[in-house]
Order: sequence, then structure tokens, then C-alpha cells
Amino acid sequence: MIEAFDDPPPGRLSLTARLNTSALDSRRGVVRLHPEALAALGIREWDAVSLTGSRTTSAVVGAANPDTPAGTALLDDVTLSNAGLRENTTVLVDAVTVYGARSVTVSGSKLATQSISSATLRLALLGKVMTVGDTVSLLPRDLGPGTSTSEASAALTSSVGITWTSELLTVTGVDPAGPVSVQPNSLVAWGDGTALTTEPGSAAHTVTEPRSQPRDEPVVAVVSIDDLRGAHTQAGRLTEWLKLALDEPELLETLGAKANLGVLVSGPAGVGKTTLVRAVCAKRRLVELDGPEVGALRAEDRLASVQSAIAAVRDGGGVLLIADVDALLPSTAEPVASLILTELRTAVATPGVAFIATSAVPDAVDARLRSPDLCDRELGLSLPDGATRKALLEVLLRGVPAKELTLDEIGERTPGFVVADLAAVVREAALRAAARASADGQSPALTQDDLTGALSVIRPLSRSATEEVAVGSVTLDDVGDMVETKQALTEAVLWPLRHPETFERLGVEPPRGVLLYGPPGCGKTFVVRALASSGRLSVHAVKGAELMDKWVGASEKAVRELFRRARDSAPSLVFLDEIDALAPRRGQSSDSGVTDRVVAALLTELDGINPLRDVVVLGATNRPDLIDPALLRPGRLEKLVFVEPPNADARRDILRTAGKSIPLSADVNLDQLADQLDGYSAADCVALLRESALTAMRRSIDAADVTADDVEKARQTVRPSLDPPQVDSLRAFAENH
Repeated sequence: MIEAFDDPPPGRLSLTARLNTSALDSRRGVVRLHPEALAALGIREWDAVSLTGSRTTSAVVGAANPDTPAGTALLDDVTLSNAGLRENTTVLVDAVTVYGARSVTVSGSKLATQSISSATLRLALLGKVMTVGDTVSLLPRDLGPGTSTSEASAALTSSVGITWTSELLTVTGVDPAGPVSVQPNSLVAWGDGTALTTEPGSAAHTVTEPRSQPRDEPVVAVVSIDDLRGAHTQAGRLTEWLKLALDEPELLETLGAKANLGVLVSGPAGVGKTTLVRAVCAKRRLVELDGPEVGALRAEDRLASVQSAIAAVRDGGGVLLIADVDALLPSTAEPVASLILTELRTAVATPGVAFIATSAVPDAVDARLRSPDLCDRELGLSLPDGATRKALLEVLLRGVPAKELTLDEIGERTPGFVVADLAAVVREAALRAAARASADGQSPALTQDDLTGALSVIRPLSRSATEEVAVGSVTLDDVGDMVETKQALTEAVLWPLRHPETFERLGVEPPRGVLLYGPPGCGKTFVVRALASSGRLSVHAVKGAELMDKWVGASEKAVRELFRRARDSAPSLVFLDEIDALAPRRGQSSDSGVTDRVVAALLTELDGINPLRDVVVLGATNRPDLIDPALLRPGRLEKLVFVEPPNADARRDILRTAGKSIPLSADVNLDQLADQLDGYSAADCVALLRESALTAMRRSIDAADVTADDVEKARQTVRPSLDPPQVDSLRAFAENH
């Protein structure tokens, strides 16, 4: 078991720091903890933790070998130094919130500073967690989801030779402040910015020649159009536009139309927007500009970078691609944006030149980019559905040695996953298979268990900003009684996912929302966990009060962001716990109209102009009478389900389910006990068995089972919590609705 030293604060562990001697983890910024420690901290593998010795740093956490002592934290030499620790000293470990870095600056040797570009530096540090003052190596993390591959090592070797393996850098600045994680769209630069040059071929832009022409420089790897599963329609449309604008402009001119082409490609992060453009332009000259990298420069350097890229594409013709254009031309435009847009108009008007921009947040892009003389056309990439996810997995696993994979199951259990998330799943599964092959000395082969296990680690990009629902192994079958509740949730949530063709055949829309109401402790939240454990939909859980903010417009924005994330990870379930705090009756508050505006925002999301597709809203409350009536009309939370207090049969089912992991002696009669627990809620029944186990431990720390006497003593402590007047009031509400 994990020991605590010096009374650390709740939620924090005090462990013994030891040097990790594994070559796999050497200087990669990964701390290894025992699985019990991960559970105690409430985190999963590849989340981040803070480490406090004589200074505080942060690192990515990995699961240690089960043979490792539970009270030990394995740190590499660089992380030990960052935390100001020596081996066998105490380190305080705590879960920490880490934000994606907008920018990171580092300092290093003169050779590295002059030779390694910003793009290569970002590849090497991808996925690492760091704070100002930390020392980091150039060794790619190469462990866990979404991290670097051999591409980073090859780029570093070509830049500085083998010396990069021993290079240590110092983090001199991060934005935002605090621990950050280097992301694919983060700007990573040397402290003096010398890597951010504006000459052709530098980190500011990349020129890719057609693959049919030999080049000495490395060519950006592209996939074939056939492998763009789920995006063949968009690829065909973009191919046709490029053909008409660049290869056959006379056809358009004959018809009195200009041959200009500007396209904005939008879609969720990681869905493959840039990959689509590269695949379509595989046989064309492509000049790429990285939006986040250039957008972080000073205004004059930003303009110079765009001018340099445009000059390169105008000289030889081809396609100018600006990835993540929202970072270069945000909606809150600076004066230099007008000059950049003028340069882009010039490029689009040049014969033989096409302009393509990508963005995951098109609403955050300068509106002038969509003018008719710039991006007059837009392509949208949507989230892959279950069949498309299966097809993408087949492409990703092509040529991989595997044993009897059932990709249909993985496709169904990955709602909200984009191709980047699926690639992370495959990589995590490969790490598991490689570790097993290394241990038993057999040839590596991927199994279904490897892929299933990877799903417990990988969190999709669409849910990276939300907390995960703790589900354990709970299923709807484990929910005692509650027949009407389970049936309502099955119809509203699971049927649309399993039988969409039936709803379409009958010409009806599935229910959009369900309100669960009932006394506290009767299982409203429990059934949501059971739904989440099905793995067929992503769950966004939030307590109503968490969306309330004192700043004008902030609460409404939080509601919009919640539903945007739900749409981006569809099919999904939005669970609003304590919904009476979020949507009380309008006109009765004294908070300057904040709650009224929040209710209006919620109503608009549920039943507004934009349809809410593949998203079900589930609310839970103990006080349904406080909720605004407009929220309970058809098309909103139209199904009202009263969660009755458990009767004797339901209490029997609850006790049996909760008692599965508790060794009950033969003299404990659950049927008889259930009859005696009138007034006990489901939570009370579970608490009774838990207190019975603790009573057995008090009787003897070596106790092997829980006896009837232990249960009887526990009943003196755990009293029924149901309030009869409240239950009667809720029943009256149910009769009227």
C-alpha cells in the first residue's frame, strides 16, 4: 500500500524518489508511478503530475511495473534535477492541470540554436510537460499518445548530427503561465527567436515539389487519396477545383468567370485537413506556411514571412497552404492583418497560383478572409462515424502483424475520435504489444486486448478540455430495478445509436432530452455512469453551478462551448447534474439577469435554428419544481422520468450488486436485510455495506468476512436519509406531469 509522510494535503502523495534506470525512459520527462498511486491521485496513465522537492516541476506520468514498490516514484536524472531532488529523498506528487502551450522558448548550445529549426524543435519536444526553468532533452518523449516518432530523430540528426542526443535545453518562457504541454500547433522557438527566419526553405515555410520530380531535400510524407477514408467526396471536389483553376483556366475564362481559387478547409482538430490538402496536391508544387508559428512573430516579421512564401509560390506556380490560419489572421485583427490580406489577394489573382487555408475554429478567423476575392469556397470535414473509424483503423493497421482483431468493436467504442486520436490508439496498442514481446521473447503481434487497453488511456482531442466520467465496470444490467428509468434512457440514448435506420424509416426524430428527478441518493448519477460504460458515446458531465460566472456573457459562452464540444464528439451525452441551479424559473432571480440569459442560451442550444444532431441532453435534479417550464416542453427535456426510491426488491438488487466485492458470511441474509431497510436510498444501502466492512476491520484487522453482527452494528451508524415529505412532493409532481 502507499504510505503518506509528513501529512501531505489531501489528494497529494508523499513518495520516495528513485532514479529510473530504464533506457526506454532515459531523460524523456516521464515519471513512473505504481498503478495504486495513479488510482490514489485519480488520474490515468499519460496524464500530468506536479513534483515538488526543493522546487516544483511537472512531468508526464506512466505506469510503473507492478513489482515496483507502491511508495516509490521513478524519475530520470533530468526530472530529478528539475524537482531539486536527490535519490531516496521525499517527493510530493499531485495531479495538475496542464494547458496546451501557445508558445515555448528555450535556450541551448550555439550549435543547436543555429542549426535546429523551430519546426524540428517542436517535433522533438512534442507531448512533453514543462515549466519555466526546467531542463529538457531533445530526446523525443516517444511514449504514450500523440508523441513524436522517428521523424523528429531524423530531422535532428540531419541538423546537428549525433550530438543532439546529449543536448540539454533550458525552458526560458511559456505561454500560458504554469505547466504547459507542447502541442502540434504550439510555437516552439529559441529564446532569441533566431530559428524564426523568413527565408525560403526555413521554418517559416516549407516548399514541397511534386513527387514525380527528384529532389535533394526531404519531401513531406503524404498519404494517397484512396487512404482518405470518409473524405473522398471532399478530396474529389478539391481536385476538381484545382484542375479547373490551374490546369484548364481557359474554360472558366471562356464562360466569363475568373480562374482564381481560394479555399478554406475547416473541421475538428486532428481530422486530417492538412493531410487532405497534401494528398490532393501530391503532384503539384506546394508551399506551406505554419499559422501558429508565423502568428507568434512580431507584426513586421509576420508580414515578411507571408511575402516570402507568396514570392516562392508565384515564382514557380502551385498552391499556397496556410495551416491553422486562425492563428495568423484571428477575428480580433491587428493592423498588419490588412496588409497580409492584401498580399494574399495578390497571390490569388496570380495565374497558376491557388490558395488554401485550414482552420479547426473557422468562426475565429478574420471575416475578411471569406471575401469573394480570397476564400470564396469552403470545404468541411466532419467527424468520422463508426464505419469510417473502422476503415481508418484498417488503413493504420495495414501491414501490422496482428491476431484476430475485431475493428468493428473498436470503431463503435471510439465516438468523437478523429484520425489523429485513432493513430494514438494504434501507437499505444503497439507499445503494449512491444512490451509483451520484449518480456516473453516472441515475435510482436497486436491483439484485440492491446487495442481495448489503449482505449482506457487515450482521450480524444474533442474531450481534452472536459473531465472524464468515472465508470468502472458498471453497466445498465447492474442498476437494480429502475425499469422505467432504464427503458427511457435506452430509448433516448442507445436506440438512436443502435437502430438509426428505424427512426429514419418511421420518419421520427429521437428524443432530444431526458430529465431524471427523484430524491437524493436514488441512483440518478449512477445510471449515467452505466450509460458511459457502454463506450458507444462520449459523455460530457457538468454540474449546473459550474457554468455560472460573474462576468457578463461568460456563462452563456460556457453553455455554447459545452454544446460545441458535444457536437464535435458526437454521438455524445450532455449530463447536467443539479440542473435546477443552471436553469431556474426566469424572472425570479436577483443576479442582474445572468440566470435568465443562461436559460435562454440553453433553450437555444436544445431547440434553436441549428439542429442538435446525435447529442442527447440528460438533466438530473431533486427539485424539478424549480426548473424553468420552457425547458420541459417537447423538443427539449421532453421525457420526464421519476426515479422512485428503491422498494424491497430494488434494495435487494442493489445490495447484491454492491456486495459482489465484499466477502459476506453465510449468516448475512440480503433478502431479509432488504425488507428491513425501509426509507433507505440506494446510496444508503451501499454505504451500509461499506460501513459493515469497516466494522469488521475494527473488530479484527485480519477479518476475512463480514458477519451479520457487523451489519447490525453498521445500521446504528448509517441511518435512512429519505425525507418522506420530499418524496411525497416529488410523487405529486410526477402525477401532474
